[in-house]
Amino acid sequence: AQLFRVLDVTHEALVTDIPATKRDIYYKDVPLFGKQAVVDRLVDDLAATFELERSDLNIRATSKGLVCGAGLVMHLMEGEVVYTNDSEGALIPVGEDISRFEVDDDISWVLIVEKEAVFQTLCRLKLASHPSLPGPGIVITGKGYPDIATRQLVKTLSDNLPSHIPILALVDGDAYGLDILSVYKHGSMSLRHENEKLAASRVEWLGVWASELAELNIDRNALIPITKHDEKKAHSMLRRDASTMPLKWRKELMHMLHNRCKAEIEIISTAKVKPQARRAEVLLSRYTTNGPVQQMTRSPAYPLLDYLLNKISDFVDLYVDA
Repeated sequence: AQLFRVLDVTHEALVTDIPATKRDIYYKDVPLFGKQAVVDRLVDDLAATFELERSDLNIRATSKGLVCGAGLVMHLMEGEVVYTNDSEGALIPVGEDISRFEVDDDISWVLIVEKEAVFQTLCRLKLASHPSLPGPGIVITGKGYPDIATRQLVKTLSDNLPSHIPILALVDGDAYGLDILSVYKHGSMSLRHENEKLAASRVEWLGVWASELAELNIDRNALIPITKHDEKKAHSMLRRDASTMPLKWRKELMHMLHNRCKAEIEIISTAKVKPQARRAEVLLSRYTTNGPVQQMTRSPAYPLLDYLLNKISDFVDLYVDA
C-alpha cells in the first residue's frame, strides 16, 4: 500500500508537471507511512529500480543545507540570484533550480562542517574571510547527513575548482562522523545509482582526529565513552572495501575502539591549541553578529577557531606546494 501511494503521487507529479517533495508525499498520508524515513526509502528504491534519478520522477528533495562565504553566487532558473556572505548561512537551493554558479578567483579553500551549531559559530566569527588565512573560503553544512542539494553543491565545487584549492571536512571523530564524510566523498548506499553525480572525490578529512587530541592537550576524561551503536557502526565501516575506507580513517576508527572514547567537534573547545610560529603574530579578529568588537593576538578564547586557522592554512600550503 505504501509503495502504491508513492507511485500514485509520483504519477500525479509527472502528469501535472508540478514537482512534489518527499515531505509532501509523507504528509499526504501520515498514518499510512508512519515516518518520513519510509517515504525516503521508497522514493530512492523506486528511482534505483527504474535506473532513474529522483528528479526524473519530478520528486524534489527539501533543501536544508547552508553555505557561507561571499565568494559564491548562485544564479537560479527563475532569474533570481542568491548572494552569500561571510557572516550568515544561506539556504542551498535544490540543484534543479540552479542554472549556474560563480566563484571568485581568489577563493583558497572550502570547508564542510558536519554540525549546524558549529557552522553558525564559524559564520559569526567570519571564518570565511578571516585575515589569518591564506585567502577567503566557503563554508558549507549539510546539518548532519547531507541532503542532495548540499551534495550537489560540493560535487560541483569538487569538479570545477582548481586542483590547488582543498575541499576539507570537519566532522566528529567517530564512526558516524566518518560515515557522513564518506557520503560526501564516496556517495551513499541509498543513492548508489546517483553516486557518480553526487560523490565528491576531492573531499579530505581535516579533523577531528582522535589521534591528535593528546597534542591538543585535551583531557582524556573529557571524551565521551562510545556506545554499543558506535561500536557496531565502527565495525561495520571497518568491513568496507579499502577504496572507500582509506587507511587513515581505518586507523582512527581502530584508535576509537581501542580507547573506548570518541571525539566530537565540540571537544576542541577545551583544547590548548598552540599557534604555529609563522602565524603567531597575526592578529585574530573577534566578532559578534554586529561586527568586530576588538583586536587581539591569538588566545585560548576560541580554541576551535585557532584549530581551524592552523589546519586550513596547512592544507592550503600543502596543496599549493604539491
